[in-house]
Amino acid sequence: MTRPTSRRSVLTAALAAAAGAGAVAATGPAAAAATRTSSSSPGAASLVDNRFWSTRADWTRGSAAGTRVVAGLRPGLVIGAATATTHYTDPHTGVTTTWEYATWTSPVHRTAVPATEVIASWNAHTPAGTWIQIELRGRYADGTDTPWYVMGRWASGDGDVLRTSVDDQSDGLSSVWTDTLAVDDAANGVRIVSYRLRLTLHRTPGSRLTPTVHRAGAMSSAVPDRFTVPAAPSAVARELVVPRYSQNVHVGEYPEYDNGGEAWCSPTSSQMIIEYWGRGPSADDLAWVKPGIADPQVCHAARHTYDHQYEGCGNWPFNAAYAATYRDMNAVVTRLGSLTDVERLVGAGIPVITSQSFLKEELTGAGYGTSGHLMTVIGFTADGDVIANDPASPDNEAVRRVYRRREWENIWLRTKRYDANGQVRSGTGGVCYLYWPTRPTLGQQRVLRSLGVL
Repeated sequence: MTRPTSRRSVLTAALAAAAGAGAVAATGPAAAAATRTSSSSPGAASLVDNRFWSTRADWTRGSAAGTRVVAGLRPGLVIGAATATTHYTDPHTGVTTTWEYATWTSPVHRTAVPATEVIASWNAHTPAGTWIQIELRGRYADGTDTPWYVMGRWASGDGDVLRTSVDDQSDGLSSVWTDTLAVDDAANGVRIVSYRLRLTLHRTPGSRLTPTVHRAGAMSSAVPDRFTVPAAPSAVARELVVPRYSQNVHVGEYPEYDNGGEAWCSPTSSQMIIEYWGRGPSADDLAWVKPGIADPQVCHAARHTYDHQYEGCGNWPFNAAYAATYRDMNAVVTRLGSLTDVERLVGAGIPVITSQSFLKEELTGAGYGTSGHLMTVIGFTADGDVIANDPASPDNEAVRRVYRRREWENIWLRTKRYDANGQVRSGTGGVCYLYWPTRPTLGQQRVLRSLGVL
């Protein structure tokens, strides 16, 4: 698998020509390998494994050092009694602060697939004065372990610590690329066969504050490199009513967050789905946004998904974690195996945020090319073509697009592609965000459970 030359790949596309093609500057972390997934797809069981801890039984099976489980309709992990203190120097502010903390370590999870990539994601509530760190330790097939890799230092706000991924983590066999733990050279046969997560919950010393972690886990995967994928037959014709927001309306706004709106495809997509589920920031939440800015909630999403190390809003787990800060929302990062999986989700009323990269001529009607872009699949036409809310549009009215099924399917699921210079690059390969309420319908439960994320 090809790896980027920088831990922050430049995932941008040219702004549209004056002829009116949609503009985009799309960002997304470098996750080079791609996959097919879910039990509904041929061969999927050997390609992707999901494991998320979220129930009371899940939390009690782990190893707690100062954490305890809170019951209720949505069980969670909190600080019971802090076990130690630490001095954390924020690398982005230089400020050193003392925190007390408690930890929880998951049981060992043996993956159903010997993996080349693992992506963690989590759902948590972090009131002011608290934050969490998520770590993952993998085990190779030869029985040796990776270090404890930091997969994120995260808080929903930015008043205490600045949300950040951690660069320069490697043991010579695997490395962390922003939000993705990846085997350095899949061709040499190295695979990750199991892993543990460690959650460290921090708070202001002497306080009774605590983060609450409602869900944490990871998606592991391994798929051979490929430039094309098999076509999936069309089965569902349905369109969901999802709010439409253009990232390009915000070009030049708040450039401190990934150069402004031109690079906000991920938070713009997240915001559309959050509002589809009837959630969103309050007027008080938006009070920081300058008066007169259209759709200030998109600016809010950009600020609250921004990764200060990656210097972008395209950190996949940070977007999922942001979505889950809203009332009774679940969110995960995973991979799907085909458009059949997306159709099943849409058929159950669940839109899907997908990651893809393509040349302008590879997606008819897009009007742009990109090395990484997020959009939201909201439905399928009677002919099986993809109906997408594409934030890389000149205005909100232009966001709804219909893309040719076979073109869209291939640019989303492939693992390899050619760039404009004819060089081989990595495809995003089936990566998606799934957001759903804590009380899904029975039909939604069935689909989510079949995909291994519920």
